[in-house]
Amino acid sequence: MTDGTRPDGSLADIPGHAGRDAVVIGGGLAGITAALALADAGVRVTLVEGRPRLGGLAFSFQRGELTVDNGQHVYLRCCTAYRWFLDRIEGTALAPLQDRLDVPVVDVDKPEGRRLGRLRRDALPVPLHLGRSLATYPHLSLAERARVGRAALALKGLDLADPALDTQDFGSWLTAHGQSARAVEALWDLVGVATLNAVAGDASLGLAAMVFKTGLLSDPGAADIGWARVPLGELHDRLARRALDTAGVRTEVRTRVTSISSDENGRWSVQVPGETLRADSVVLAVAQREAYDLLPGGALDAPGQLLEIGTAPILNVHVVYDRKVLSTPFLTALGSPLQWVFDRTDASGLKDGQYLAVSQSAAQDEIDEPVATLRERYLPELERLLPRARGARVRDFFVTRERTATFAPTPGVGRLRPGARTKASGLYLAGAWTATGWPATMESAVRSGVSAAEAALSALGRPRPSHLFDVEEAA
Repeated sequence: MTDGTRPDGSLADIPGHAGRDAVVIGGGLAGITAALALADAGVRVTLVEGRPRLGGLAFSFQRGELTVDNGQHVYLRCCTAYRWFLDRIEGTALAPLQDRLDVPVVDVDKPEGRRLGRLRRDALPVPLHLGRSLATYPHLSLAERARVGRAALALKGLDLADPALDTQDFGSWLTAHGQSARAVEALWDLVGVATLNAVAGDASLGLAAMVFKTGLLSDPGAADIGWARVPLGELHDRLARRALDTAGVRTEVRTRVTSISSDENGRWSVQVPGETLRADSVVLAVAQREAYDLLPGGALDAPGQLLEIGTAPILNVHVVYDRKVLSTPFLTALGSPLQWVFDRTDASGLKDGQYLAVSQSAAQDEIDEPVATLRERYLPELERLLPRARGARVRDFFVTRERTATFAPTPGVGRLRPGARTKASGLYLAGAWTATGWPATMESAVRSGVSAAEAALSALGRPRPSHLFDVEEAA
C-alpha cells in the first residue's frame, strides 16, 4: 500500500498535511460518513475495512444471476441523515421515497376479500394526517381504534429527554394506556418490530417513543417509506467508494486493524498487516464488541459496558417463483409468522418470474433453524398470504442470517451507549450502537459518523462542512 506517505505511514512532513490526517476504522455507513465528512473539511483520510467491500451489514452478493441484498433495508422521510448520505454519494434517485405513506396490511386469518387494510396518510396536519386511516383500519375494533388514538396523544406528550423513559419497557406502557394484545400486534408491533428489532415488551420506552413521535407524530410526511430500487451494494459500496475516491480518501478493504495506540505527542498509530498508519485522529466505526477489543486503556470510564449492549438477529427468507404472485412493491402480514414481504425482482436483475424477500425482525427463535425447516414453514404461509403463489413453482429458496444485525433496544440500553468522544484525545467512536438517540438503523449509523467527524474536526481546529448542519438541525 503506497500513497506517497513516509515509510512509517506519517504525513507530518508533507506540506499542507501536518496536524490534519485521520484514520477511520470500519467501512459501514458510519465509517463512510465520517470519512466523507472529514475529507470534505480538508482532512487527509484513510479508511480501512476488514471485509472485501464497503457497506457493513447493508450489502449485496451474487447468487447465480441474482444480485441479492443480505436483508431488506428501508428508511423514512424523517431520516434526514441517511437522506443526506444518499445525496452525498449521488444515490438519491436510486432509493426514492413514497409520495405518501401507504402500507398494505393483510390479515390472513380473515376470509379472502376482507383481509386488506392500509396504513396511509392524508395531506393534513399532525395528527389529523392519520385520522382517516385509523378510523377505517379494519384490523381493529372501533373501541380499539379510539384507545389507539388516546395512546398516541399520550405518547406525543412524552419528553424524549427524560432518562426515566429508557428504564421502562414499551409493552407495559401500552398496556397501562389501554392497548389490547390485538392493538399491539396489528399496529404498534407492526411498526415497532421493523424499526426497533424487538417486540414492544422487550423494547425501551425511550427508543419506542422516539420512533413513534418522530416517524408518525412530528410531520405529516415523516413516515413516508423509501427503499433502494437497486442492489444495496450499488449504493453502499460502488457509489460510496466513488464518492470517497473523489473526496481523496484512501480506501483499503480486506485490511483488518490489529491494534491502535497513541504516543507521547498525541499521535495515533493504527497497526494493519504490513504497515503502521499514523494520524492525529482515529474514528473507530466498528461493532461494539470489536470496539471493546481495540480500545486502548482509559479511553472509556467503563469499557465493559460495551459488552453489556445486547444484540438482536434478523432473518431474511428469499423465494424465487416462476411467475408474478405479488402485485404491490411490498406488504405486511397479520395472523402469520410472516412480517414484511418485498418484491425484489427488478433490483435483483431477475428477467422472468418474481423474487420475494421476507424480512423477519426479532428472529431469536428462528435464526439458527435449518433451511429445510424454514422452507416448510414459510412457503405455506406465503401461499396463505398470496393466492397466486398456490399454483406457482418455486425456483429457488434460500435464507440469509444476521445473528447480530442490530443492538438490542432493551430497557436500560441508553445508559450503555457511549457518545462520539472518548477520554483519549483524538479517538472517537461511531456506529449505530453509539448514543445517537435512534435505534439501530441506517439513520443512526450515519448520524454517528457525523457526530464523530464533528468532534474530530473541532479538536483539529478545522471548520466542518456547512452541509453537516442540515443533519444536526433536523435531528
